[in-house]
Amino acid sequence: MDSTALLEPIQATVAEVEYPESDGEPMGESGIHVLATLHLLGALRYFLREYLNIYVIADMFLYYEEGNPRSVKAPDVMVVKGIDASYERKSFKTWEEEAVPAVIFEVSSPSTAIEDMTSKHSLYEALQISEYFIFDPLGEYLPGQIRGFRLERNRYLPIRPNSDGTLTSYELNARLRVEDYLLRIIDPVTNKPVPGLNEAMYEAERAMKRAEQEAQRAEQEAQRAEQEAQRAEQEAQRADAAEAEIERQRQIIEQLRKHLPENGSPME
Repeated sequence: MDSTALLEPIQATVAEVEYPESDGEPMGESGIHVLATLHLLGALRYFLREYLNIYVIADMFLYYEEGNPRSVKAPDVMVVKGIDASYERKSFKTWEEEAVPAVIFEVSSPSTAIEDMTSKHSLYEALQISEYFIFDPLGEYLPGQIRGFRLERNRYLPIRPNSDGTLTSYELNARLRVEDYLLRIIDPVTNKPVPGLNEAMYEAERAMKRAEQEAQRAEQEAQRAEQEAQRAEQEAQRADAAEAEIERQRQIIEQLRKHLPENGSPME
């Protein structure tokens, strides 16, 4: 029997497997968790906006075993390197993308803590995801609110906090700092927190207003300068006219002197 004939039904079966794009569950356990997730997504997208081969997404199904739709997780935020970031996906299949995330963040809570610290930790380690961060925005169970793990020799080892309490991400080339219920990305160049998209838009709007005000002031100054120049020109014209009048009167006086008698008395 032709071996290709045996493969065709198997290939067709694999192709017919359905991979759901949503489980209908909310993004976060509370509004705080949702805001923390959205801020992290926005800040990472803003921070990595110039890289066309780094894809950042939140709450997307990550399928990691072809043909098995149960082999799926939905990381709160994941950063994938080396793929086309110019379009959005409905789900992420590792075998189609030929890539796994470089960094995964889980915005954790007491109800997800056990899974985040055990089964997800083991799975992400097995998938060889370089860095894994667990963030507890409300500080309900994690002292310091954040834990980080880095893959070394195929095993996750805890990332030691820096002296200022931040964690360093080699994959992002940035530090991570907790501020209340937000996880801030610290820009290594400016040493300042990277704004989320809403913050970046607000700052851009403020900068635009400042630029408009500066443009208006510059225009007013230019108008005043033009008015001053016009006044100066008018003054110069009056001065020229006065000098011309003086010269005309001088010439008249010279002509009149020619008609004076030698003794200097006017002729009768």
